[in-house]
Amino acid sequence: MNRTLPDGSPLLALDTVLASVEALRNGRAFCVLLGSFAAAGLLLSMASGALARDANLAGAAEAGLAFFVAFYGANASGLLLLDQARGNRYREAGDAMRDALLTAHRLLAVLGLGLAVVMAVAGVLALLLWAARADVLGPRAGALLFGLTLPLAVVVVGGLLLALSAVVAPLAAPAVWSGLGVRATVHLVLRQLRRRPLFVLMLSAAATLLAAATAALVAAVVVGGGRVVAVAAVLVTGIDLPPQQLMAGLFGYGLRSLGAAGAPVAQSPYGMAALTGGGVVFVVGLVLPALVYLRGLCALLLCVQPEVEPGGAA
Repeated sequence: MNRTLPDGSPLLALDTVLASVEALRNGRAFCVLLGSFAAAGLLLSMASGALARDANLAGAAEAGLAFFVAFYGANASGLLLLDQARGNRYREAGDAMRDALLTAHRLLAVLGLGLAVVMAVAGVLALLLWAARADVLGPRAGALLFGLTLPLAVVVVGGLLLALSAVVAPLAAPAVWSGLGVRATVHLVLRQLRRRPLFVLMLSAAATLLAAATAALVAAVVVGGGRVVAVAAVLVTGIDLPPQQLMAGLFGYGLRSLGAAGAPVAQSPYGMAALTGGGVVFVVGLVLPALVYLRGLCALLLCVQPEVEPGGAA
């Protein structure tokens, strides 16, 4: 059922964000995000191997392709989660991937505009700091300008970075998923920044904390189960496999990173199987909190603007 919230209802809005744990029941979004992250991880592993062989061009291309797969896969999953948040009929996974490929570039454009604003403001502040040099205005005037500019720069740059990471990006992503174009998304974000930035900031923080709590629970399961299984696997099967190798696989490490850290490594088929199986658990553990966070962003959009009308060109 679609949640329609009256304007300015923080408790109901918080309840809507906390309900984002329902994302764990969305099988289509889970499969899309899991496949995207797995493919991106494989591409990053290939890029690491290429860079180790000094094949810098191939490594850069594979790393860029990994970002492409993860970014558009996350957007496709976000589209499916927005359907769930609205209570709409779920679209097919293939339709979500197609829609993500057609619209997700709008999010990059909005974030690019935000970064351009931050860089422009930082450039002005850097110019003021340069003018505060003693050989420009003199020691006294330069010291006075420096004393005035320094706290201003700290507050302005810090506030802009916080707004970009905790308000603009979390609100722009679901706005794009809802069908808004770049201009309409920027208008929505600016309106919320003018009207109630703290409201959006607190809801964004709640979505982040909920995802972090999910990640902590997943980590507890992985660490507890991994330690027991790592010891039991060696004792029951009788294979010569360092338990650290299985635990390392659970946290996304490979043979190359283990060797660089000086950890004991078994390059046997069982050792490779341990790293592969651990890598599967790592990807699943990464997907679960990501699903909750993306669903929280969808709830954030519905809280600040329940009825979003698609419109605006890319």
